[in-house]
Amino acid sequence: MQAEEIAGLIDEMALALRSRLETNRITAPVMIGIHTGGVWLAEQLHHKLAIQEPLGTLDISFYRDDFTRIGMNPEVKPSQIPFSVEDQHIILVDDVLHTGRTIRAAMNEIFDYGRPASILLVTLVERSGRELPIQPSVVGARPPLKLDETITLTGPEPLGLVIGKSKKQARSNDTD
Repeated sequence: MQAEEIAGLIDEMALALRSRLETNRITAPVMIGIHTGGVWLAEQLHHKLAIQEPLGTLDISFYRDDFTRIGMNPEVKPSQIPFSVEDQHIILVDDVLHTGRTIRAAMNEIFDYGRPASILLVTLVERSGRELPIQPSVVGARPPLKLDETITLTGPEPLGLVIGKSKKQARSNDTD
């Protein structure tokens, strides 16, 4: 998927998100993007929705429950939440929702900052393979992917989506 198609998805997501906020009578939300692709997406949505508070960012590397299996991200970035999360309506943004573990880790980190009034999850891509009962409020696309396929947001300029084979599958194919 190329930049023009992604821009169209982001426009649709902004409209759906605006509608969801109006339905829930949320007038002053804050937004947090999850590094790295979630921040790229959040920057665009933050601008389109004209959110007043600055954009917050999270690096959930130390909050993951599976880092002993997948390893630490070699480039840990600091989390920056330039506002109080206490009683805030938070829009949490990530690029791809797969197992739900990244979102669980992000919520754990957010709750270390305080108790939000609510959290709306927004993802560019939702795919199958959920391991935790986490559902997005707004989704850009739900592409049909095979279990051995991955989808990655590339960017930041221009944004693109790349489908590939999982590393585990690629390693097993290398030994065949």
